Amino acid sequence: MEEHNRTVLSEFILMGITDRPELQAPLFGLFLIIYVTSVVGNLGMVILTKVDSRLQTPMYFFLRHLALTDLGYSTAVGPKMLVNFVVDQNKISYRLCATQLAFFIVFIISELFILASMSYDRYVAICQPLLYTVIMSQRVCRALVAIPYLYSTLVSLLVTVNTFNSSFCGYNVISHFYCDSLPILSLLCSNTHEIELIVLVLSGFNLIFSLLIVLVSYLLILTAILKMNSTEGRQKAFSTCGSHLTVVTVFYGTLIFMYVQPESSHSFDTDKVASIFYTLVIPMLNPLIYSLRNKDVKYALRRIWMKL
Repeated sequence: MEEHNRTVLSEFILMGITDRPELQAPLFGLFLIIYVTSVVGNLGMVILTKVDSRLQTPMYFFLRHLALTDLGYSTAVGPKMLVNFVVDQNKISYRLCATQLAFFIVFIISELFILASMSYDRYVAICQPLLYTVIMSQRVCRALVAIPYLYSTLVSLLVTVNTFNSSFCGYNVISHFYCDSLPILSLLCSNTHEIELIVLVLSGFNLIFSLLIVLVSYLLILTAILKMNSTEGRQKAFSTCGSHLTVVTVFYGTLIFMYVQPESSHSFDTDKVASIFYTLVIPMLNPLIYSLRNKDVKYALRRIWMKL
């Protein structure tokens, strides 16, 4: 039965962001600008933190991987979404849908734990400055990035394989603008309790555990800052955390809004709005936040600009 369903159901139809024809062109233009800005900004951040000799510190190592994950999940969603604005029917093949879901999960989970690693890095820099280079060695930094990538890949395979190995009904319309797990699960004919439980438990764990690391790190940072006698020292400590704290607040705020809504007010339309924000807008904002609020990045951009 599963094999039959898999053969018949060769493609899905994405409902997209809106079905109003008069909005298709303006939204295409808007999201094209957002996506191109995101790609240029994040690629620029990756290149800048790689080539500039003054940005070879753990903080910018994590920032480089944050830019890579932003680029990864926005690219998993953005191009297909833009194509769907200019075609009559928003079709996506069975395999491409599974691939999109798999890559999206990898990069979104990786971002959660890279943000947590960046919080820990700021904690060590402010609370243990004399031991910073010892604690945040290259090996530790690589491990703090490699483990999230490996873990997110395993989670992605678990969710994607279980979802797409299940039996689909004849209905193939996904109430979203990309292949997300919950809208796809609603199309299954087979018992979805086990898969839904896996998604719920893993989503809760990823969000709560990574957020706990962020909150504990910043609580310890705040305690250390309040104990400082020097006003200049406090301002410097706050300035080193400002960009990351802004990014964390926006990212986690959006995810919490999505997943902690009451069931009565929860809808796919609400999910679409929140999804647009964290799949396209946040990846565009992150490099801008770090460029505008971070003096080292500003100076690095200025040095490269003067060499051109």
